[in-house]
Amino acid sequence: MIHRLNHPVYRNRVLQIAADALLVALAFYLAFRLRFLDEPGMPQRYETLFLQAVGFVALGKIAVFAAFGLYEKWWRYVSGRDFVAIVRAVAVASGLLVVLFTVLQPFATDLPRSVMVMDFVLTLLLIAGARLAVRLIIERPSHGDRLPRHEVLIVGAGSGGQMVVREMKLNPNLGTTAIGFVDDDARKQGMRLLGLKVLGTTAAIETILDETEPDEVVIAIPSAPGTLRGKVVAACREREIHVRTLPTVFELLRGGVQLNKQLREVQVEDVLGRDPIVVELDRVGAYLNDRIVLVTGAGGSIGSELCRQIARVRPRLLVLLDHAEDNLFEIEREMVEERHCSNVEAVLADCKEPHRMLETMQRFKPTVVFHAAAYKHVPLMEANPLEAVRNNAIATRITADTAAASEVERFVLVSTDKAVNPQTVMGASKAMAEWIVEAAGDRHPATRFASVRFGNVLASSGSVVPIFRSQIERGGPVTVTHPEMSRYFMTIPEAVQLVIRAGDVGPGRGEVFVLDMGEPVKIVDLATNMIRLAGYEPGEEIAIEFTQPRPGEKLHEDLVGRGEELRPTASKRIHRAVRAAPLDPEWIESTLNQLEHLVMAGDEANLAQRVVRLITAQGGDAAAVSRDG
Repeated sequence: MIHRLNHPVYRNRVLQIAADALLVALAFYLAFRLRFLDEPGMPQRYETLFLQAVGFVALGKIAVFAAFGLYEKWWRYVSGRDFVAIVRAVAVASGLLVVLFTVLQPFATDLPRSVMVMDFVLTLLLIAGARLAVRLIIERPSHGDRLPRHEVLIVGAGSGGQMVVREMKLNPNLGTTAIGFVDDDARKQGMRLLGLKVLGTTAAIETILDETEPDEVVIAIPSAPGTLRGKVVAACREREIHVRTLPTVFELLRGGVQLNKQLREVQVEDVLGRDPIVVELDRVGAYLNDRIVLVTGAGGSIGSELCRQIARVRPRLLVLLDHAEDNLFEIEREMVEERHCSNVEAVLADCKEPHRMLETMQRFKPTVVFHAAAYKHVPLMEANPLEAVRNNAIATRITADTAAASEVERFVLVSTDKAVNPQTVMGASKAMAEWIVEAAGDRHPATRFASVRFGNVLASSGSVVPIFRSQIERGGPVTVTHPEMSRYFMTIPEAVQLVIRAGDVGPGRGEVFVLDMGEPVKIVDLATNMIRLAGYEPGEEIAIEFTQPRPGEKLHEDLVGRGEELRPTASKRIHRAVRAAPLDPEWIESTLNQLEHLVMAGDEANLAQRVVRLITAQGGDAAAVSRDG
């Protein structure tokens, strides 16, 4: 009960009832005073009648007012229709008062008819006048009220939606006015929040749009699933109604609180049809608090987001390491100038250089290392297999070994679904990186080693989303490899939060953790959604063309390889991939040595195919494979 009274809706309702009770009692008292205005004083019997009846009258009228819905709206938002309801409620309450005193006669003295009439008039004036006065005082006309009004329908009547409405009211110069809420919570149906009615659920969104005809729809549910956003966007697009959305939970955590400035266009990640992942970063990332954390590849898509989120849990020192000067400069500038992180060190270094990496590890003595540095573009790596193996596999061994030699407590490798049953040199090099971490966990028990495997992340550099967006801006066509091709997708902030969480899961013996990516998404569906979100019709205004899969490219990526099974962990969105037959650490070391010999030989013509064969011969004779061909 106390919790309900603390809610602003119930608290305001209690205050309104108390105020109306006082006004009803005042009207009853003034009716008596006016009746006996010409006399020196109120006769004793009528004074007794007033004292006996005033509480009963006030409670009875409040009950009638509540039945007529007078407490479902704040006084500052009353309209002409509400005043009609007030007249009806007061008339019915006064009529019941007449019946009570003339028929039932509960008191020894009868109530004068003149008092009944004056009580009705005074009650009506006080109840209606108080509401009108509050509205006139609090919401005085301003310059902004004379601007053309842009009507907005709010999807979501929770805290996000109410904040949007408040921002509109506090900033009349925006020229926008909210006209109602849409919400799927059955308890809110028909209620009025901040003076706006909850018009229905998203199941009836098309009917609501037709009836209200808003100029714009705002999706004000930061944690809304993609299916809900997609339904709203589709209904609005059919009616040519502009749609914007609140930032996601991750974007809200990064930004300020001026929601009118943070409303943005609906993006493709909003309508993927998957539930967003929400993790309490302050809790799951607590192990990084007051620690020295090093991130390799800090200027990349995953690495830069790792830096942003790690900074939120207040490490003692955050070391940003990257061999790309421009990327490192940008993330350091962002951390220092935009996020005001003073405990940041930028290190320009290459993970492939053992002496430089050991020097860096020994200098900063990090507690935790997140190894996100990697080459990831499949066609480019197929054309440059030597660099793929050197940067993704050999550099991982150098980073892991120097971390262990420097007594790092935790080492987390950022892996990819392309490491599962690899058919390309890029996938093979990342598979080898996972095995290196597994072997390091066996050789260096003082350091907790783990790999985190996940699928595609939206909007990362070189990913399909910015490519499609660029093609749409040029007028098409949008090129899709195959009509049946599908991929797992996750936003970068979601993936990074789970990577941080995985760094504190399990014993740290080189385990491979797999993120729950939801259901795979067809690339052609992604392209279609992006074209429609840009305001075009797929196939008519923007063409979709199908090309052929590139060498080694799969139609469907897997998160679990042959001979692996998923087992649960302490986190419901993170699973552990366990091989039926664990790899021999010595075989891993031997295989990696063979890879280094292949790289040193520089035979790029045959290297890619031989690397894949080498990796897929798990536990076999690596030397024999390397000599073959």
